[in-house]
Amino acid sequence: MSPITGPGLGLGTWPARRARISPHAPALSDGERAVDHAELAGRAARIAGGLAERGVGPGDRVAWLGVNAVATLETCFAAWRLGAVAVPLNYRLAPAEVGYMLDDCGATLLVHGPDADDLVAATAPRIPVVRGVEDLARGPARDDAGAGLDDPAVLLYTSGTTGRPKAAVLTHGNLTWNTVNQLAHVDVCSDERTLCISPLFHCVGLSQVTLPTLFKGGSVELVARFDPAAVLGRIAEAGITSFAAVPTMLQMLCESPSFAGTDLSSLRTVVYGGSPVQERVARAWLERGVALQQGYGMTEASPGVHMATRDGTAAHPPTSVGVPHFFTDVAVERDGELAPLDDEPGELLVRGPHVSPGYWNRPDETAASRRGEWFRTGDVLRAGEDGWAFAVDRVKDMIISGGENVYPAEVEAVAVTHPDIADCAVVGVPDERWGEVGAAYVQLRPGTVLDADAVRALLAGRLARYKVPKYVRFVDELPRNASGKVRRVDLRAAAAVAEELS
Repeated sequence: MSPITGPGLGLGTWPARRARISPHAPALSDGERAVDHAELAGRAARIAGGLAERGVGPGDRVAWLGVNAVATLETCFAAWRLGAVAVPLNYRLAPAEVGYMLDDCGATLLVHGPDADDLVAATAPRIPVVRGVEDLARGPARDDAGAGLDDPAVLLYTSGTTGRPKAAVLTHGNLTWNTVNQLAHVDVCSDERTLCISPLFHCVGLSQVTLPTLFKGGSVELVARFDPAAVLGRIAEAGITSFAAVPTMLQMLCESPSFAGTDLSSLRTVVYGGSPVQERVARAWLERGVALQQGYGMTEASPGVHMATRDGTAAHPPTSVGVPHFFTDVAVERDGELAPLDDEPGELLVRGPHVSPGYWNRPDETAASRRGEWFRTGDVLRAGEDGWAFAVDRVKDMIISGGENVYPAEVEAVAVTHPDIADCAVVGVPDERWGEVGAAYVQLRPGTVLDADAVRALLAGRLARYKVPKYVRFVDELPRNASGKVRRVDLRAAAAVAEELS
């Protein structure tokens, strides 16, 4: 198992609530099945034996495809027990995208949930496939292979700026130190009942919610798909004490007809990230007695970098991402020089034991993301006199739509495969529901005719739905600067006026 998980760690009690860590306390549930900490450890050992019988060994990649489920984490823990690397994949992707990732990581085996049957069939992997974990769980129990802190634990795919997704390597040490950072910032105890509504192929669901809670002997209820009414119902029925979300989810929850009547008194901690929450949304939760804590991070940092403190949230705007985590160093780069994070904006640089060593089989991109021991975030931040930080802008052109990262280059690379499209540029435009959505500016070849639906159909056949731009506009020529680069600032200005888009 991972160094940060396991039954009965014997870390003592939390005096305020006198709760004890117990191997027989609930660990995971998903509405279909539940296991306590001891059962989770036992099943992970047996599933590891089943994986070993199918040829999985230290360093091999074991992919998982499916919605949040107990089996998702059992697969990860079993892989870690063998010294193998877990690769949870986004079940919202198109078959071609899933196939690319399986090939890119060199997966030895694909394990999938029943919800992914059709996607797996359409992907037609060229590696062995196992449906569910029950057959694997019939294997002989396997002892830990002794993975070290510097050994890879998980590959998490993040969209590449060159049009191809890349996998960030997170080691066992990265996950461990991120957990320590989270526990230093947020009170988590063995009586914690966490609702995991963020997908486990994202760092937030895995690292900010699940692993810290399990480390302290608490329980995690896994939600397969986000439904506002169902989530609110579970908070009240199960006495949920914490969850993490993206701003779109928080907005949908507080706009649900059942929000006003839901008992939220059990909630102690609600953290969110991805983009600032609208002030009216933060106020709606605060009026119900729940203070939201915004965090800032990225997959490459496992993911925590900054987070608002519970006590400080009321005194700061909801747009603040708070202060750095305990074992995290931050700085900014301005005009090629390193400087402290202060009120003058600059590109944020991060270092710490939770920062990824790099990208899987991407030495050039790994090198480009570094300045010595510092990781370049690509985001511009500033901080007030008290150290509370604010995200100002992005150096990169990433769009965050409903908490999902969308890189324009990936969308543009697909668009220009159409014989009638000469060029394409995608920018983000504000959206009340999703935070941001894509706006595609398409330059057609002379003498050709194409409509917006045809462009969207092309993209929908190759990309996940959330990556397909909401707006498509045709232009005679894309604006460019003297060096030939597209002037995205001009396109963003035009895209901000939604009435002009079609």
